[in-house]
Formats: sequence, structure tokens, C-alpha cells
Amino acid sequence: MERIQADAVLVGAGIMGATLATLLQQLEPGLTVLIVERLGRVAGESSAALNNAGTGHGANCELNYTPMDGRGRLDLRKALAINGAYEQSLQFWAALVEQGALPGPGGAFLHQAPHYSLVWGEEDVAALAQRQQAMAALPQFAGMAFSRDHDALRDWLPLVMEGRPAGEVMAATRYGRGTDVDFGALTESLVNWLQRQPGVELRLNHVVRRLGRRSDGRWRLDVDHDGRRMQVDSPFVFLGAGGGALPLLQRAGLPEARGYGGFPVSGQWLICKTAPLVGRHWGKVYGKAPVGAPPMSMPHLDSRWINGRRGLLFGPYAGFSSKFLKNGSLWDLPASVRSHNLLSMVGVGLRERHLVGYLLQQLRQDHGQRLASLRRFFPQAQPEDWRLAVAGQRVQIIKREPGHRAQLKLGTEVVAAADGSLAALLGASPGASTAVTIMADLLRRCFPQRFQGGHWSQRLARLLPYDPTAAPASTADLARWRQRCDAILGLTEA
Repeated sequence: MERIQADAVLVGAGIMGATLATLLQQLEPGLTVLIVERLGRVAGESSAALNNAGTGHGANCELNYTPMDGRGRLDLRKALAINGAYEQSLQFWAALVEQGALPGPGGAFLHQAPHYSLVWGEEDVAALAQRQQAMAALPQFAGMAFSRDHDALRDWLPLVMEGRPAGEVMAATRYGRGTDVDFGALTESLVNWLQRQPGVELRLNHVVRRLGRRSDGRWRLDVDHDGRRMQVDSPFVFLGAGGGALPLLQRAGLPEARGYGGFPVSGQWLICKTAPLVGRHWGKVYGKAPVGAPPMSMPHLDSRWINGRRGLLFGPYAGFSSKFLKNGSLWDLPASVRSHNLLSMVGVGLRERHLVGYLLQQLRQDHGQRLASLRRFFPQAQPEDWRLAVAGQRVQIIKREPGHRAQLKLGTEVVAAADGSLAALLGASPGASTAVTIMADLLRRCFPQRFQGGHWSQRLARLLPYDPTAAPASTADLARWRQRCDAILGLTEA
């Protein structure tokens, strides 16, 4: 049996694991880092371009990031937090481009794509106008435009407006500094650089079967590879295996993980590669999610680069599978039930009957019904131009807060051991776009002593010299750092 020791073991070779490994190597070159991936390639699950929303979430167009409060006022806190986190991702990628660790402008992972929000009806048009006024007044969203004029909308979105009745009440906002991110290509570039660094090792087709705490506080992982067993010891373990993180966290036996459960949601896309249509639509157009739909199901018509080729995607259409991973097992959900999370999962299931009903309705749709949804965005869509493809699998967090009943939580969350020796990332969108902020915060939480000495703090400050998550944002500082990152990454105001 093979035995390995490493300073850090990262389970999952997706964007989260690749980002964390890159940060570790930037902060402490020479650390021994073992990346373990169950598939035969990196970024094969949630980080793959077809499986991921790929927007480069800057909260520019996603309407669910700007909800109304009980008094009818916009709550921009989530939008500002996500926008700031994405700015940190851009800063980090720009620093890596300067080092030659990532490809520069014109690289396969980052492209410019304007972001649009699109609504219909007087009530939603008025709400969108209010949203634009509030957001455009902030430096983070300066330049966001609004229009309900059909001529202007036709100039922005020719496919969306083609064949549409002249009197239809609708409006859109446009933000030119939007992006499309192929997180699969980004992950591959990061891993390619990591494999050239001393001390970093990637093991594909390796499955973690067990992990437990040794008497000396280190973690031991039993890993299978083609029927052969490997044993790994490490003082630090990160579980970044997408939907597979929850079962691994449960096996670790952390008291901090008690009460957590997962609700899997699958998805599908309609994909168009018809060149004339692809060439006439440029941008990402987000609408409102249907009542009862999970946030990941916000309908959008997307310009998307997948494997270096541009296409159009519409969806996602939600569905249900008991798998926690696209390449997982139908037993994943029932196997995750424990005595400490059973009541929480049952309670959430009963309270979220509208969500269950929505998923069942989505599962019953045929191609004609899916096409009807698409024609809300693209009235002249023809069935022969679009094919159905399976998107990624997401596992939403079920969690009970002290003193409250269990809830279905949105977004991502890090669960860590009290001593910082093990951490797991649970949840879904907008995780990939905010990976740098999430992983930097994880390092501060799990390695406080390294930051107290100032060594890691100084190196991280060189990688992320401006903190756009701090409030209030300085207009001048934000403009200066955006101009610098945009120049390095090849982004321009479109």
C-alpha cells in the first residue's frame, strides 16, 4: 500500500481546489500539496463550462441579488458583496497573468460580454427602473443603462426583439463591463501551472473512501485507485468536491457539520450553435425566475464560450435527481440522511412543497414546452436550431440555525473544524465567480497563525492590493484598480 504525507490535501480538482492550491503556492512556495480527483480529468463536474452558469457573477444582471425589503426598498447588500468578490477574482487573475501563470488577453477562459436584465409588464418595468437608478448611482455599477424603448432594445438585443409586437411592455438594463468565464478552461490553466511547481501533485481517478482524525491531530485519508489503496496523512484537508463534499464531511465526523443536509437540483440547457444566430446575439440576458423556482433556475439567454467555441445557451430548466454529482449515484441523497439532519430535511421538504411542485412540472416538460419558454426571450426560435443538454448538479444547503427551524440556504458556505484542520465548501451559485474571496477567507480562518506573523498577509496584499468588499467603496480607488485589471485581462467597456 502506498503511503503519502502532504502539508495539505485538497479533495476535488475543480475551480475551488485549483484556486486554493494556487493561493497556497503563492503564499508559501514549496508547500507539499496533494490534489485528489475522482474523475479522469480536472473540472469535470461543477466547474465545466456546460455545467456552470459561467456568467462571471458581478451581480450586474441577476435580479435575485437585489430583492425588495418589506417596505418596498431595494436591498443591495448581496449585490455589492458579490460584485466586490468578483472584483477580487479579476485582481487575482490579473496578478497571475502578470506572472505568466495564466494566459493573457485573448486567453480561453475570459471574454467580454455585456450583461442585461430583461422584464415584461408595467410592474416589473417600474421595479427594474428603480433598480437601475439605485445601482447606477454606485461606483460599482456606474454606467448601467435602462431603456423601455423598442428601438434601443432592438439595438442592444436584435434576436430578443425580432418578431416582437410593437406595443409589448418590456424593458432592459445593460451593463457593458460584463464577462463570460469558462471556469473549466480557467481550472485547467491553474492546474497546468500548479503541476510545474515543486511539491504539488495531482492524482486523477482517485476516490476518497474514508477519512478520520489520528491521535496526533492529523487527518488520515484512505484513497482507492483502480482497486489499489493509498493512505494519505496531512495536517490540513479541504473538501471542495462540489456536491460530493457533504458526504465526505459527514464521514469526517466533525461536530460542526451536525445538522447539515443537502437538496440536489439538476438542470438542462437548450444549446444553439447555428452560426448566423450565434453571431447576432452578444451578451447575457437574465429574466426573473418563475414563482417557486430555485435561484439557479433564473432563465437566461447566454453568449457562452465552451471549449473555445462560442454558442448560445438558454435555460437552465430545473429538474430533480437524487445524485449529488452529475457522475454520482442515485443513492447519494438517501445515503446522506443522518439522525441529526433527518428532521431538518423532512421539515424543509414539507415547507418547500412549491419547489417540489415546480421541479415536477419541469420534469414533465417536452421539447415544445421548453421551446415556448425560449420564445419568451427569442420569439422566432426554431426547434431545429436547438438541442437539449444536461447541465451540472447542484446541492443546496439544508441547515438549522440555533433557535430557528431548518431552512434551504442559498449560496455557498464553508464548514470548518474548530482548529482549522479541515474545511469543506457546501452549496452552489455564485461560488465559482467568488472563489478567490471564499478561499482567501478560508485561509485566514484555518491558518490564523500564518497571518498573525504578517508573512502571508503581506503576500496576499500583493496579490489582492485593493479590497472592493470593504464599504464604502472609494470611487477613485475602484476606478484605478479596475483600469489596471482590465488592461491586463483585455477587458474594455462595451
